[in-house]
Amino acid sequence: MKRIIWAVWIGLIVMGCQDGENTSEFTGNEITYALQQSSEYEVSGTVKFKERRDGTTTVVISLTGTDGNEKLPVHLHLGDMSEADADVAALLSPVDSKTGKSETILIQLADETTVAYANLLQLEACIKIHLADTGPGRDVILAAGNIGEAFTKSITNGRTGIGVCKSE
Repeated sequence: MKRIIWAVWIGLIVMGCQDGENTSEFTGNEITYALQQSSEYEVSGTVKFKERRDGTTTVVISLTGTDGNEKLPVHLHLGDMSEADADVAALLSPVDSKTGKSETILIQLADETTVAYANLLQLEACIKIHLADTGPGRDVILAAGNIGEAFTKSITNGRTGIGVCKSE
């Protein structure tokens, strides 16, 4: 009799653990884009968009080839990465050059338009990582990649060049 009670008790515990509420902040929807080397610096990597349960997006950048203690500026630009002077749609958290990592929860664009994960997949845009915020390093793009519709179009067009950003 004790064995039956223990078996039922263990079964209830296991079922309770399996039926527990999903506590993850993410839906499981995510997409990763390549970031290609864009200068004489051998820096490349990926940008991952992860949908959060509230519809916003966590943007995770992982680079190789970085070092030092700098904070490398990251911009989400409208248009293809080959377009010069493309408008900045959002400033993302800078990449820590020591780790090559950056993480941003993206809620809205620079014009204060709310942007959800699904919107980013449809946006014709690109990501550019700069050497510096100001001075000559601002025009050095370490790594870049198309996202959303710009990525889809670049598949048919092949590799594209990198356009220099607006200096302000």
